[in-house]
Amino acid sequence: MLIYAIDFGTSNSLLGAADESGARGFAPLDPHAADPAVLRSLLYFPSSDQVFFGNAAIQEFIARDHTGRFIRSIKKQLPSRSFIGTFVDNRPFNLEDLIGVFLGEMRRRANAHFGEDVTHVVMGRPARFAPDDADDLYAEGRLERAARNAGFKKIEFLPEPVAAAFGYDRAGASVSSLENSGEKLVLAADYGGGTSDFTVYRLGNKQFERSDVVAMGGVSVAGDALDSALMRHRIAPHFGTGVQYKVPFGSNVLTMPRHLMERICHPAEISLLRKQDTMEFFRNVQQWSLNGMDRNKMEQLFTLLNDQLGFPLFEKVESAKRGLSVELTTELDFDYPGIAIRENVSRKEFENYASAALEEITRSLDDTLRSAGVKPEMIDRVLCTGGTARVPWIRKSLSERFGEAKLHDIDPFRGVARGLMERAAELAAH
Repeated sequence: MLIYAIDFGTSNSLLGAADESGARGFAPLDPHAADPAVLRSLLYFPSSDQVFFGNAAIQEFIARDHTGRFIRSIKKQLPSRSFIGTFVDNRPFNLEDLIGVFLGEMRRRANAHFGEDVTHVVMGRPARFAPDDADDLYAEGRLERAARNAGFKKIEFLPEPVAAAFGYDRAGASVSSLENSGEKLVLAADYGGGTSDFTVYRLGNKQFERSDVVAMGGVSVAGDALDSALMRHRIAPHFGTGVQYKVPFGSNVLTMPRHLMERICHPAEISLLRKQDTMEFFRNVQQWSLNGMDRNKMEQLFTLLNDQLGFPLFEKVESAKRGLSVELTTELDFDYPGIAIRENVSRKEFENYASAALEEITRSLDDTLRSAGVKPEMIDRVLCTGGTARVPWIRKSLSERFGEAKLHDIDPFRGVARGLMERAAELAAH
């Protein structure tokens, strides 16, 4: 019996398979990708009855002049009770529909690769979708409904940092690679696109089990939040966040409402600004603005929204963030007819902009250690996975707490997925 293992991520997704004999490997989900096993978590609807995924979504979106609906970072919306869904060509899609379409395509491609119709899946989930227990359960319930919409009938969830621990242990890198024999305390730290998750667990001579987990924690703040911080401070002002205006016959000078402009800073929310009433308000603000420079910024905002440039713009922002992980300064350039942005950003500036998010991530780590009843010096090994683990500030904070010698990197894309696959193999064997 074949069982699938799905790591559905905010930025990237993978699907592995296993049976009673063990792991069968990853399905090649995206032939257009440098690594075909990694499918970017992107959907593009040219119309309500046609959809593209991953890199094909990007290519088609560009080829069709940014028409239709381009959707990214949708996993972030799972705990949001206010986000019910969206429309494509006046056809409603709730969140479970959209995620179900994506998971269903993953399942379809994997079925074609493995030659079986598989309905049993082990799915990863963050240690915490949300701080509130009710919201956390609500998010998992939505993800389960999406998986059922995709055709899965038997669904098991495994926290992603626990999956990373599974994968690490089964890879043969456990006790034998630790300095001393006996039981050890390990911290798995998974810094992804949408969440940062932490697990403290015991690792000994016996096979790892979920009962070995001492404590889990996490926060819905990770790579996307760091992108948003850079966007908020250096890019959003080009699109009117500081525009001032006076309503007709009014005497007060008003500033663009923060709650609206904050949506520009989030890749999952920028498209929501294209609602008819919001666009009408923006047109009024442009007319009422106090100077030509502000009117030009509003014109750039219209171009950004009407031409659906959120995705290519955030690709530039994310690229700048990655650049600052290896260099002290980087250039953030964005050129499009009617828009020309040139910003030189230093690592120190970026860390200042993102300080609130970075500190929230670290507080969650410290809270997890406290929940486990351990101090940093009691941890024997720290397993780091996820692309955001490469951010120097995060690496430094880990090194300061645990010492550089204890830090060990797991494949940022496959670490969690391998653990999910190992759990699937365990289920298949029983």
